[in-house]
Amino acid sequence: MAGKRDYYDVLDVERGASQDEIKRAFRKLAFQYHPDRNKEADAEDKFKEVSEAYAVLSDTEKRQQYDMFGHAGISGRYSTEDIFRGANIRDIFSEFGFNFEDLFSRIFGGSFGFNFQRARTGPRRGSDLQTRIEVTLEQAAFGAEVEISLNRLQRCDRCEGSGGEPGTSITACPRCNGRGRVEHRTQSLFGQMIRVVTCDKCEGRGKVAETPCRKCGGRGLEGGRSRLSVKVPPGIEDGTQLVLRNQGEDGPFQGPPGALYVTVRIKPHKFLIRRGRDLIYEAEINFAQAALGTSIEVPSLSGQRTLKVPSGTQSGSILRMRGEGMPSRFGKGDQLVHITVQVPEKLTKKQRELIEELGKEFESKSNKGGWFRRSG
Repeated sequence: MAGKRDYYDVLDVERGASQDEIKRAFRKLAFQYHPDRNKEADAEDKFKEVSEAYAVLSDTEKRQQYDMFGHAGISGRYSTEDIFRGANIRDIFSEFGFNFEDLFSRIFGGSFGFNFQRARTGPRRGSDLQTRIEVTLEQAAFGAEVEISLNRLQRCDRCEGSGGEPGTSITACPRCNGRGRVEHRTQSLFGQMIRVVTCDKCEGRGKVAETPCRKCGGRGLEGGRSRLSVKVPPGIEDGTQLVLRNQGEDGPFQGPPGALYVTVRIKPHKFLIRRGRDLIYEAEINFAQAALGTSIEVPSLSGQRTLKVPSGTQSGSILRMRGEGMPSRFGKGDQLVHITVQVPEKLTKKQRELIEELGKEFESKSNKGGWFRRSG
């Protein structure tokens, strides 16, 4: 997303900032750029910018996506409504005495799922679904497309989601007169209270079927199994949740579909262990190889690699294979090879003789001019 500033820079906080720090930063900037207070030409744009930054960074899932993939991880997975859904912005503006609903309706042109306590009208959005997939470490590193199959409610193919038997009429709801909502009036000590709620007969649609569809019973939906492809981006972390818009259940009466949330789990690798961007491999060599140096074959995500072990390598040493780790927005990591020098538990007669001779050689070398030299 060219032209967009880093969300952390927008709020002027560090990347590791706590939720309290992020909230304090947003409260300060939102009050500063509130269009009803600040009459500068760019105040509204800055207000939008800080609001979006806060909505993303105050949400654990969205913040994780942003930290991994930047703005592409947000714009590619969330609509504007999804970005602001669940953001606790109402309480902050209530502290200032601002009309939260009016402000966001004016600036963003809609409610964005903030629950303004208005009756819902029109076709209802379908339910969100959740599933999980498992990928190999190689798929997580290079990206992949994974085919999945899941049960979901889909539009009835007989009535095409209308809920009415083909050839029959869809008429205005007699209970709400086509408005999709009804009023409930109650009298209290403070006067008459009016509560507007969604019509329970047409479910906010404003229309009802003259003759319900025989296949779906007038619901407009039927159960089915769908197959779809999930794109796993390169460098994905274990436990990351991908959001596939419009891949949830279809909404009743031709309403828009919900979203599908896919949690990605990474299978353990036979040889490699992941630590952030780096990969770890445990290699064992013998004493002679450690002393004299050698070359060993090391498995990596891109195939077998030959690694040179320098002479004099100690047990516990770490050799680095640059660029053989996991990709990320900060570049590729490395593969770290932990060296363990094996000490044999059993020796042949010849091996024992050779090592004893070597030990005597080391001992004679270490005693010449050393601490144990006797004074004359």
